[in-house]
Amino acid sequence: MKAIIIEDEKAAVRNLVALIHEIRPEAEVIATLDSINSTIEWFNSSSVIPDVIFMDIHLADGSAFEIFEHIKITTPVIFTTAYDEYALRAFKVNSIDYLLKPIDREDMEKALEQFDDLYTDHAHTFHDSTLEQLMHSLRQKESYKTHFLIPLRGDKLLPVAVSSILFFYIRDSRVKAVMADGNELPFTHTMDELTDCLDPSVFFRVNRQFLISRDAIKDIDLWFNNRLSINLKITSVDEHIIVSKTRVREFKDWFSGNYLSR
Repeated sequence: MKAIIIEDEKAAVRNLVALIHEIRPEAEVIATLDSINSTIEWFNSSSVIPDVIFMDIHLADGSAFEIFEHIKITTPVIFTTAYDEYALRAFKVNSIDYLLKPIDREDMEKALEQFDDLYTDHAHTFHDSTLEQLMHSLRQKESYKTHFLIPLRGDKLLPVAVSSILFFYIRDSRVKAVMADGNELPFTHTMDELTDCLDPSVFFRVNRQFLISRDAIKDIDLWFNNRLSINLKITSVDEHIIVSKTRVREFKDWFSGNYLSR
C-alpha cells in the first residue's frame, strides 16, 4: 500500500506515519505534503499513483477542499481533522473515512479496514452503492431533531432541547419525556416517530416502552437468561427496563459509541 500524507503539523505527520507502519508494516509513505500548493504540484509532476491519501482539512494556505478544484483525485481519501462539521462535504470528494484528532490505533485500524472493504485494487474503483449509503447516513444525521415545541395549556408552546431529555417512556398509552431536572412532559409523537427522528448515537430504543439516552443510565444489572436490566438516574419510573438477550450486543455497541445507523 502506497500512501501520501497531506498535513501541515509535524507532530500529526509523525503520529500518522507511526500508526500506519504499526498496523501495516508493509505500507510505504511515498510523500508528505503540507499545503494546497505543494499537493497540486506533486500530483501534476509525479507519475506515481498512491493507493490512499491521508488529508487534513485545515492547511497552512487554506482549505484542503480547494485541492479538488484544481486537480482530479481518484485515489480514496481518509480525512484527518480536529473538526467534525465537514463530514458530509468530505464524502463528496472521494473520502472513505473521516477521523477526528487525536487519532489512535483503533481509529486507524477501522479506517484501513474501510479502505480494504471499499477499494478494489485491480480496478482502482469504489463501491458506489456503499458510498451512497455512507452519504445517506450523514445526511440523515444532519436532519435529526435538536428541539421540540411542546403545546401547553392555553396558547403556549414550550421549546425543549433534545439534549435536556434523559428518556422517553409510555405510561397509560401516552408518551412522556423525562427531563434532566426530573420533570415530565407529555409528547404527542409516537415512540416509533421519536425513534426515527432522534439521533441513534444518542438515544436507544431498549424495548417498546423505553427510548433512553446514555445520560439517563445510572448502572446496569446482569439479568436472567443473559439479559440486562437498566437502572435510571431518575427513579420516578419504578420498573425494570430489560434489554432482551438478542439486543444485548447491539446495546453494548451503542453505549460504547459503535452504533450502526438504521
